[in-house]
Amino acid sequence: MPYGEKFEDALVYAARLHRDQTRKGSGVPYVTHLLAVAAIVGENGGTEEEVVAALLHDAPEDMGGRERLEDIRRHFGDEVAEIVVGCTDTYEDPKPAWRPRKEAYIAHVGAASSSVRLVSAADKLHNARSILADLRSLGEELWDRFTGGKEGTLWYYRALTETYKRAGTNAVVEELDRVVGEIETLAWQAEAV
Repeated sequence: MPYGEKFEDALVYAARLHRDQTRKGSGVPYVTHLLAVAAIVGENGGTEEEVVAALLHDAPEDMGGRERLEDIRRHFGDEVAEIVVGCTDTYEDPKPAWRPRKEAYIAHVGAASSSVRLVSAADKLHNARSILADLRSLGEELWDRFTGGKEGTLWYYRALTETYKRAGTNAVVEELDRVVGEIETLAWQAEAV
């Protein structure tokens, strides 16, 4: 089934909103992440609402908090807004302490709707693929980008993966598990050298 106007509007909305944002440490335009997450969701059976939520999943957290969420609700509807809510780990700026925030997100996502888990897992899959690619090219200096450092980042991605698997695995979760496993292998091999 082809996507409609809501999808087109979300593409423009996301591109404008994240226009000046880049990916952590890489300088790559942030919108590429949103497009990749939307593609993963769409390629894995996501509905138009889920794909739209994938395009908008970081908007409240990065670009305006609860006010941004309400704008998304007005423009794209309750279903999209609720998926976005489920993918958001904080509305606060500055963000609260990293570890408790991540622990709360892990606990939340395990009981979240299948739509939230699909978009969230797609987001983490794209992030993990980026981490793996950067780890291969940059080596250990990659970990300096992350608030949780090497150990915290590895813990977070493994804990999320296990939480998704317990809630019900699918192709996205299985791929995330493989990619996180590759990251862990490379990370620990580097430590052994």
